[in-house]
Amino acid sequence: MISEAEKTQIREAYLTLIESVKPVASPADLKRINLAFEWASKVYGERKLASGRPYLLHLIQVGIIAVTEIGLGVTTVICALLHGINLKSDFNLVEIEKTFGKTISSIIDGFNKVSELRTERLSFQSDNFRKLFLTLIDDIRVILLKIAHRLYDLRYPEDHERGRFEQFAYEVKHLYIPIAHRLGLYIIKAEFEERVMKFEHPEIFHTISEKIKATKSKQEAYMQDFTQPIQRELIAQGMDCDIKWRTKSIPSIWAKMKSQNVEFEQVYDLFAIRVIIKSSQKKEKEDCWRVYSIVSDIYPPNPKRLRDWITTPKASGYESLHCTVKAPGDMWVEVQIRTKRMDDIAEKGQAAHWVYKETDKKKDTEEWLNQVRDVLENPDQINFDFTYRNANKHQSDKIFIFTPNGDLKQLPFGSTILDFAYEIHTQVGSSCSGARVNGKVVPIRHVLNNGDKVEIATSKKQKPRADWLSFVVTERARNKIKKYIKEENLREADIGKELLLRKMKNWKISYSDDVVNHLVKHYKTESAAEFYSQIASEKIDLVELKKHLVALSEQEKSGNKTEKEAGKVEIKSHQPVQNTEHEDFMLIDDSLSNVNYKLAKCCNPIPGDSVFGFVTIGSGITIHRVSCPNAVRLLDKYSYRVIKVRWKEAKESPVFQAAIKIAGKDVLGLVGEITKVISSDLKVNMRSLAFDTKDGRFDGKIVLQIKDTEHLEQLIRKIQKVSGVEKVSRQK
Repeated sequence: MISEAEKTQIREAYLTLIESVKPVASPADLKRINLAFEWASKVYGERKLASGRPYLLHLIQVGIIAVTEIGLGVTTVICALLHGINLKSDFNLVEIEKTFGKTISSIIDGFNKVSELRTERLSFQSDNFRKLFLTLIDDIRVILLKIAHRLYDLRYPEDHERGRFEQFAYEVKHLYIPIAHRLGLYIIKAEFEERVMKFEHPEIFHTISEKIKATKSKQEAYMQDFTQPIQRELIAQGMDCDIKWRTKSIPSIWAKMKSQNVEFEQVYDLFAIRVIIKSSQKKEKEDCWRVYSIVSDIYPPNPKRLRDWITTPKASGYESLHCTVKAPGDMWVEVQIRTKRMDDIAEKGQAAHWVYKETDKKKDTEEWLNQVRDVLENPDQINFDFTYRNANKHQSDKIFIFTPNGDLKQLPFGSTILDFAYEIHTQVGSSCSGARVNGKVVPIRHVLNNGDKVEIATSKKQKPRADWLSFVVTERARNKIKKYIKEENLREADIGKELLLRKMKNWKISYSDDVVNHLVKHYKTESAAEFYSQIASEKIDLVELKKHLVALSEQEKSGNKTEKEAGKVEIKSHQPVQNTEHEDFMLIDDSLSNVNYKLAKCCNPIPGDSVFGFVTIGSGITIHRVSCPNAVRLLDKYSYRVIKVRWKEAKESPVFQAAIKIAGKDVLGLVGEITKVISSDLKVNMRSLAFDTKDGRFDGKIVLQIKDTEHLEQLIRKIQKVSGVEKVSRQK
């Protein structure tokens, strides 16, 4: 039950609220506030907080904070009195809108949405969470009301159970402090920081606080003594300046103590002074440096602590001249020198205080927050509802989705269940069969909305399909699906090829690339890989394929094949691509002579090298050196496609392409000596030549036309004798 004394306390608090809002409220507004108070009294008249205080006092105090400390008006006061209403049991949004208007119902709805967000894993993705927080609402007053609410919570910890208060402090630390800072609510931000620190580190907070209190009167006298000489000299030199000073906050002092590993008395900038000059833009730099000269003449500066962001402004646009000087008593004081224009930019413009304080500069909602900041600093605009609207909310191209554990994932607008599944893990995406969204079962094509909580369902039978590409929107999902389909096709192609080789061996039919090329055209597939894949998936009937090959073989034996057909099946002799004007000079085993082949570009084999042949799909046989960088992989993974090869003795001496690498000291005329040995002495043609020099050394690469390995080794020995050359080797 509420006692008479408590009722009196509620009435007095309510009168304080009315008095605070009267300057911006009309008689009609006051009637609406009274009606809201009646609704709240009806629902919460007998309810009490954990401390035993009436719940109504909490609602009234939140309204007072919103008006007196944030600068809000009638609309937010009404919302403060109604924000605790349970929309499922007390009143619904339709009733609220009918009685108080759409703006009030929208703010109450937004407040409820924000209050329902899960924050237990907030520290792991606080930036994403803040973005989600902002995209869920249409009206900035939702955030401001929440800030007022949390400020009350931290001021009255006894009103909450220990675990609940701990969660509030956690939210404030990771969410509301950064937002208050961005909104320019520096006084509230400072109080948030101090109350969080007092809760988390009470002993440290108390120690620093006592040290500040013990020296407060001395600090004021000290700073007066420090600033007076500067003030006198500035006036004497005709400079129009304002000087402000402050002691840093306890959390800020503690942060300095930790980062610099020093005691309280050793903190460099325990005090901060700002000299703001009224100067024309043409004379800004000159005037700032004049002030610096005055300050540094009076107090010795620390050159290592000079920060010149006037000559070279920060990337954010921030301009200021910072110096740290030694004041009497060996006390270090930071002095910030800037013009009025620079100060305005630092406070309100692109380089607002929160921008250069924070390390993460992703600012999707910066423009909107800065507009709201201006409104808060100009209370005469406060009654215009449109100024509170988040104009960018519905233009956002990002959505934020919760996992069952409270993790937050950022996805493009229009993302589906499948996109979200692939965002979690590739295997989850590949086996995704559906999901539960906010407790409701949905298919993989379901399009997600901002703030959804999603639990993915998987199945061992599920596999990625090509039609998935028609509805996923993220590049990650598309790439993973394409990769799986490609790998699956390659696996099927390998299986199909092995099956065809085994069948053709049983059928006593010779296998060759020309036969495969013929079959690719016959079955109208785009490639040999697709042809093999269709064999594996049984889309091609092997019985029909056998009949076709047998018929073709009989046709060849009887001599009835047409010239066109012969061109398709007959295995002809081809010359290597490097030297088409010479006769065939390689022999591929005894039974496979005169087969299409080419020399691998990855290793450029030449006569004398140990080589092997690798059967490629649709391209004949590729010859690799045994020492080729790709040899180990090919021999290990595709041993069934490797055949023995050897060099064939040729009547003429063909040439092959080989590359050598040269390194050594950069000696004058060195390149000329090397080219002379190659061209004049050994009569070797060069295809290309490239040299790079650095720090007196050189690296070179020369592509040559060589007969064989013996010819190449002879050339390498000759080049090694050139003065300055330290190393010559064949490129692998």
